[in-house]
Amino acid sequence: MLQIRHISKTFDNKEVLKDISFDISDGEIISILGPSGCGKTTLLNIILGILQPTGGSLIFNGEDITDVKMEDRGFNIVFQDFGLFPHLTAYENIVYGLHNKPEISTEAEVGDLIRLLDLQEHLDKKPDQLSGGQKQRVALARTLVMKPKVLLLDEPFSALDGVIKESIKERIQLVANTFHLAMIIVTHDPEEALTLSDRILIINEGNAAQYGQPHDIIFSPANDFVRKFILRQLEIKRGNIHRLFENAGEAAAVPEGAAV
Repeated sequence: MLQIRHISKTFDNKEVLKDISFDISDGEIISILGPSGCGKTTLLNIILGILQPTGGSLIFNGEDITDVKMEDRGFNIVFQDFGLFPHLTAYENIVYGLHNKPEISTEAEVGDLIRLLDLQEHLDKKPDQLSGGQKQRVALARTLVMKPKVLLLDEPFSALDGVIKESIKERIQLVANTFHLAMIIVTHDPEEALTLSDRILIINEGNAAQYGQPHDIIFSPANDFVRKFILRQLEIKRGNIHRLFENAGEAAAVPEGAAV
């Protein structure tokens, strides 16, 4: 279990994170949700070990890792731009990290992971021959072969369209369940967080606006910010869908050959 305890962070006398606390267990998916500039990426970097908190602590399986270096934490991240090496094939990208640490995953384990992410037909392709969803799956595989203790994903769906996005969501949930892997996802999109996560931390101006299950956030928003940020965006999406079908209905009702 990873425990985030009273984390704060100050840059140039400006407090960008204020007393953030939450827990995440093996196999659980937590989303850190909020508008741009709210502090969610700063929190992700503190968990990964890129940044040190100004206050608070991180406890992993009972051990204080607040001052442990990033490379010694055993956490890993998938960035929103995938970060694949363009001159390597998909397979070469997947096993790249094993060159220096071949004992981490066996060839059989790599094969199992490739099949889990349905990448068998794409192993000889270079990144520019892959779709966005295929690149995302390769990036996931490359990270998972290193057997991270916690997996962090930074805006993992930002470059994907709707259909591919849903497929990747299913793969991420499958990975979390199969490997009992704790995942922390940073996103600005309420729909992504609500449909993917076990629990959600909503941040507003560095503060924890609400932390809870999707059901609680939808039906029991903690304050006006959560209500406006979550529910209003869902209402906008629902309204767009309604208008789409209304327009389709109006078009179907126009007699053939009539002026429009």
